[in-house]
Amino acid sequence: VYRRFYTGVVFSRSFAVTLVGMSVLTCMVTLAISTNVVISLGMVGALSIVRFRTAVKDPLDLLYLFWAITAGAGMYLLALTAAVVMILMMLLFYHWQERGRVYIAVIHYTGQRAGDDIVRAFGRNKYVVKSNTMRGDTVEMVAEVFCKDKELEFSDRLRAVPGVADVTLIQYNG
Repeated sequence: VYRRFYTGVVFSRSFAVTLVGMSVLTCMVTLAISTNVVISLGMVGALSIVRFRTAVKDPLDLLYLFWAITAGAGMYLLALTAAVVMILMMLLFYHWQERGRVYIAVIHYTGQRAGDDIVRAFGRNKYVVKSNTMRGDTVEMVAEVFCKDKELEFSDRLRAVPGVADVTLIQYNG
């Protein structure tokens, strides 16, 4: 659902996985702290330190931090159950992901006809145009392109379009 209705610039697979994982881990943490007042106070302190004092770059890293805190609460059976569920969840989500690479293509061109030819040059690759910036006669198109293979023949087709000044491909790991 998150992927389908995502309206941002570039979709983050790790954040989508974190949404599901955090619900599982929150359940585990709630089970751990509901039985013992001392553990609940310690968990609140630990979680607040992790959340507000640590700069987390990847949402999946936050998932691993919460997972480690659950294990550190001394509830080993609960931590083992969480580990099994999390590993199965990761395998499931990453097994179903499409194989290939995502590139951000930045294309500078002039002319309306070149814009139409660029869209045709993407061929069978899935793509989403993220922005078009017009500066005088020059247009900068930014598109997210999904390639199933390592071959980037579409980039050669893009460069061959009359009116295209340059093409920049940036691999995106998500």
